[in-house]
Amino acid sequence: MFLKKYFEAFEIGELRKTFGRTITETDIVLHAGQSGDFFPHHMDEEWCKTQPFKKRIAHGTLIFTVAIGLTAQVINEVSMTYGYERLRFTRPVFIGDTITARVSIKAKGDHKKPAYGLVTELVEVFNQHNELVMVCEHLLLVEKEVK
Repeated sequence: MFLKKYFEAFEIGELRKTFGRTITETDIVLHAGQSGDFFPHHMDEEWCKTQPFKKRIAHGTLIFTVAIGLTAQVINEVSMTYGYERLRFTRPVFIGDTITARVSIKAKGDHKKPAYGLVTELVEVFNQHNELVMVCEHLLLVEKEVK
């Protein structure tokens, strides 16, 4: 779905939630191949049995990628990603866990280009037990409505 949501239309506290996505072994193997991160934490089941979590964990960068993909349900033609800040992985994600994201508008501000504003989205990612597994701020560069 496409829309045009200008800077002025964003409301602090506005909230949206995503559907779920189950993380699979295939996700982890493909991500390892694409990223080059073959650390045993992700790839070696037997080694992981000797570690605190006792099983393989998904790459943080995989969870970030999937979670941000979940938030991309609507294409805003007058907005683009400006960056991400304050990224934290607060709990491990395991094979078979299902993650969902909750996005809320945290802040709005000016940009050096007067035709644009900055919108900060708080992205919180939860597992199927409603435990926070990742959090970050997504910065959007959004056109202001011409009047």
